[in-house]
Amino acid sequence: MEPVSLLVGAALLGVGFVAGRLGRGRTPAPPPPVTPLCGCGHTLSQHDTATNTCYAELRRDTYDKRGRWSGHSWVPCTCRQYVGPRPVDEVFVPRVLPPGD
Repeated sequence: MEPVSLLVGAALLGVGFVAGRLGRGRTPAPPPPVTPLCGCGHTLSQHDTATNTCYAELRRDTYDKRGRWSGHSWVPCTCRQYVGPRPVDEVFVPRVLPPGD
């Protein structure tokens, strides 16, 4: 073999090795897992699958007649339909319904 091509190949191998060692520490951290949420801020598990309504409760501040804060009250969520991302199996495979009469 030609000595020049051997030297060029060795130099390319060395440059690739050094670049790999220097670039290894600069990889960004993976992003944290994202929880799919509806517009109301609740997950798919807090929505009824038959009617798509939200059955979670929200904490609201309550005030007395004089306008002073008097604590919290729990009110039902007003979300009417889940609008967040759907699971892949619901997109491609229809739900299996129980047999009808």
